[in-house]
Amino acid sequence: MRSYNPKDWRKIVFDFNKSDTLRQLIPVLLVVAVYSFVVVFLEKTFVPDKFKAQIRSLSIIHTLLGFVISMLLVFRTNTAYDRWWEGRKLWGALVNNSRNLAIKLNSLIAPEDKNTKQFFAELIPRFALELKNHLQAAGTRYSLDQFEHPEIPGFKSMRHVPEQVVGAMTERLMQMQRDKQITVEQMLFINPELTSFMDICGACERIKNTPIPFSYSSFIKKFILFYTLALPVGYSLSLGFLIVPVVVFVLYVLASLEFIAEEIEEPFGNDENDLPMDKIIETITKNVTAILV
Repeated sequence: MRSYNPKDWRKIVFDFNKSDTLRQLIPVLLVVAVYSFVVVFLEKTFVPDKFKAQIRSLSIIHTLLGFVISMLLVFRTNTAYDRWWEGRKLWGALVNNSRNLAIKLNSLIAPEDKNTKQFFAELIPRFALELKNHLQAAGTRYSLDQFEHPEIPGFKSMRHVPEQVVGAMTERLMQMQRDKQITVEQMLFINPELTSFMDICGACERIKNTPIPFSYSSFIKKFILFYTLALPVGYSLSLGFLIVPVVVFVLYVLASLEFIAEEIEEPFGNDENDLPMDKIIETITKNVTAILV
């Protein structure tokens, strides 16, 4: 995730980074510009005068559809940001629960029992690392898909590594309880933070493997495409060749909003605007190590 000063307009407006949508859309914008130029040329050259009034009336349809598409894009962007923000809250909760678990364990484990403290100092941050790897794995993304994915190694047989990490910590605590190193009450005292790890994992998996419904995503992309391609047909006689940059700009705005929504709706990847999971893992490691070691 990129940190920036939201008040620095100059840097924000004129800085074209690798995630900027203009870089990705340049080929499409050029094709649409050529298409718009050809449409204007054909309409001005070959359309009889008696049909030009009907063609100009098509602009009313574009005006009505423009309101519809703006509402769709607002809903799309808000939904995508809600997913991103929920992911950030879950990883924030993971930081807090990791600290709380380390603090509780530090108070319960005997000071001379360095091995046990080291064990948990390694496994608590290890859960965050394995959760990150799990969320970025292709198999996690397709785990609810109705189709087979044989191209993904171990898609059916791969084990749930974050679950194994929590299982190892739970087994160690249960063994400590059997050895009378901690009581049942103390085990219950630790349990909320321990169980919260898998709750966070499950919530992150829900975001990862349940994207925006395909029919909705497909519809809005088609809507943007056909709306943009129809613009020069209705406005070429009114604006002339000026419609070419207008269509390019409209496509840039609409497609950019869809690109941004696509990027932030899956916040666990490696894109510039995804969650800084590596930094969060580093924070957890630093904090837990300072408490337990």
